[in-house]
Amino acid sequence: MPQKVLIVDTSILCVYLQVPGKTTCGPKDDNWDYRRVDQKFLDEEKAGTLFVLPMATLIECGNHVAQVKTGNCYDFAMALSTVIEKAANEKSPWAAFTDQSSLWSSEQLLKLVKDWPEHCSSLSIGDFTIKDVADYYAKMGSSVELLTGDQGLKAYEPAKPVLKPRRRK
Repeated sequence: MPQKVLIVDTSILCVYLQVPGKTTCGPKDDNWDYRRVDQKFLDEEKAGTLFVLPMATLIECGNHVAQVKTGNCYDFAMALSTVIEKAANEKSPWAAFTDQSSLWSSEQLLKLVKDWPEHCSSLSIGDFTIKDVADYYAKMGSSVELLTGDQGLKAYEPAKPVLKPRRRK
């Protein structure tokens, strides 16, 4: 699977769905709004990038949707459900959820509870699992981009694979 993988974080998905109170994210010099996120998604889909929706992203985004106080949360819930449905059905450009199933095994959960407390001051447990998803795809040889407005999480983006120059025969 050596292709580019885009890991979609909660902040970006909320902006994309235009969840009230979550319509922008990121610092002033790297601010994300709907127009920028939509264009990024269009460009990456055109480039053949695989989009990954971590379990933490869908849960956290769902929590923000449920907290919508202005208007009806139903439309936002349906928009989120559409994205989840695409991932569940592995509809391009979304990766199948089953690709991440090994990250939720008993062995991995025990690794999570052992490793996360050391990082709790810099990463929430949700962001820590998003980092694990990024690491998972990087270990498979993919170039991984953590698409997030959270600079703390962005700092954990895996290094890009080093391209080996071709040698002449």
